Order: sequence, then C-alpha cells, then structure tokens
Amino acid sequence: MAAAMIAQEMISSRMITRNRIFRAGRRADSGFSLIEVMISMLILTIGMVSLLGVFGLAMAATQTSQSDMIAKQLADESYESVVTARNTSQINWDQIQNVGSTNCPVTGAATCGIFLTGLMQIYNAGADGIYGTADDAASGEQTLQDPGPDGIFQTADDTFIPLTPYQRSIVIAPVYDASGNVISSVRQVTITVQYVISQSAQSKTYILNSYISQYQ
Repeated sequence: MAAAMIAQEMISSRMITRNRIFRAGRRADSGFSLIEVMISMLILTIGMVSLLGVFGLAMAATQTSQSDMIAKQLADESYESVVTARNTSQINWDQIQNVGSTNCPVTGAATCGIFLTGLMQIYNAGADGIYGTADDAASGEQTLQDPGPDGIFQTADDTFIPLTPYQRSIVIAPVYDASGNVISSVRQVTITVQYVISQSAQSKTYILNSYISQYQ
C-alpha cells in the first residue's frame, strides 16, 4: 500500500513538472504582445523624425552658405577699398566719413565726407574706385562671376550671379576717449549687408566692424 502511494506521488510530481515546463515553453514561444510592438514602433518613429530634422537643418545650412559667403565678401571689399584709397592718398582724412559730417579737422570745411548714408543697392565702384560713394550708381549693378562647371574663370560656361537681393550700408563714426573727447586720428567703420535667402525668403544681416586710422 505504501509503495503504491509513493509511486502515485512520483507520478503526480512528474506531471506537475511537465505542466510547468510546458507553460514556460508556451510563454517563451508566445512572442511580443501588441503593446510591446506599439511601443517599439513609437520609439522607431521618434528616432526617424529626429533624423529627418537633422537632415533638414543640414540642407538649410547648405542652401544659405553661398549667400552668407557673398555677404561677407561684399563687406570685406568695401572696407578694403576705403583702406586702399587712404593708403594711396586718393582721398584725404576728412573725406573718409559719411556725407554731411561736420568733423572736418583737415580742411576746416563746414561739412565733409563722401560715403552715402543708408542701405544702398550693390553697385560697381565708380570712377573713384571706392564703394559706397555717389558715382557708384552710374557704374551699374554689381554681379558675382562664377567659373561654371569647368572651374575656370573667363571661359564660355561662366555664369554671373545678380546681387539684387543684397543691400549695403557704410557708417563711419568718430571714436571717443574715456573723457568723451573725439579721437581725431581714428574712426570706426561699420559695414552692414542685408540680404534675402531666395529658397526660404529669410532675411539675414552680416555686420563688419573695424577701425581705420589716419596714418598708414
């Protein structure tokens, strides 16, 4: 009798063990639940949207890089033309100011200065070779020459980029010392270039700040 009971208990124990193994196997083979799949899809979607945003920023930066470079070049060439005119004694110190300036220590005139005020279209330098003066308009609007697909200037495939979206202003202001007195031999030059990105109609501004001395 005891032996029969022991045998029955062993059989029951084996059946319980087999049931546990079977249930565990069913859980292992059941795969992902619907909630797990939805969470995975949500995480994947967020990652893809973030990646697309990065691509969009990179494309926008690429589209504006040429316009930014042109704006910097326009500001640099304006400042260089002023410095060159001073170095060659083409203009005197009183003239290196905006039109209507009353700070004229060299000539003692009531007003002096040759640089126009306000934002102006980008014209070629006039007969004086200086950008931002009254004779520029007669020289026509400035264009930027691109070497074309062959990368060589002055060949048949060269293209000319109009600078219509750009405007430039040149402001030459006095510099003051700690006591508020004008430093007559130094002036501040601020060149502002405003332009519009054609792809996005976004307005941007490039500002060049520098100083120019009366002496070379």
